[in-house]
Amino acid sequence: MLLAGRTAVITGGTRGLGRAIAERYLAEGANVVAAARNPHDFKEVLDEYPDRARFETVEVTSAESLRQLMATACRHFGTVDVVVANAGVSRDGRVHRLSEGDWHEMVDTNLTGTFLTTQAAVPVLEKQGGRIINVSSSMATRVAVGAAGYCATKAAIEMFTKVSAMELAPKGILVNGLAPGVIDEGMGRDLQTNKKVWEAYRTRFALGRLGRSEEVAAAAVFLAQDASSYVNGHVLEVNGGLLWA
Repeated sequence: MLLAGRTAVITGGTRGLGRAIAERYLAEGANVVAAARNPHDFKEVLDEYPDRARFETVEVTSAESLRQLMATACRHFGTVDVVVANAGVSRDGRVHRLSEGDWHEMVDTNLTGTFLTTQAAVPVLEKQGGRIINVSSSMATRVAVGAAGYCATKAAIEMFTKVSAMELAPKGILVNGLAPGVIDEGMGRDLQTNKKVWEAYRTRFALGRLGRSEEVAAAAVFLAQDASSYVNGHVLEVNGGLLWA
């Protein structure tokens, strides 16, 4: 029970890595507010942890929506100790074909959403000190053809994380990043089921396999608990040793 008594707010928390982090935090004793546009199938988690799990609708491109989210979490659980900025979107497209609309959607959701989540979290976290964990990606530091918008926004998130860590440290707030590699769900799972594509990519994984969502969630627990009390401004890569052409 590494997070017993703590309250975490997780954006994009109802599916994928966000849900995996939410479930692991709950298993470690935390109260969790999973926030997203849609609940998806998060009801299963709510039923398992009726006293410690909540779903709240949020729009991460809206400062007011995020302020309301933090206020609701505090009203229900008394305080917020950890904020995980996980909400994000990916739209494929090479630079010369990527639509302006898709570009703006990625910048608004991934980058501006992380910025606004941080701003909403500061007044709550600085009361007692706390943690902000911004979810990046291995693609923040590796070239992926056809993913200019996604790579650019994730790279920006990593620098935003480092600057925020320096600025918010005097307020008792630690800010770190979490950069998963290719994980065995969503696009990662599709990669492995396509034998031809998998053979082309398999040699890029030092461990010879995709990562598991619970392995990323375990790293998110580390960044939220006392053991990481002197870790600040760091981007923790969870990719098993990832090479990239």
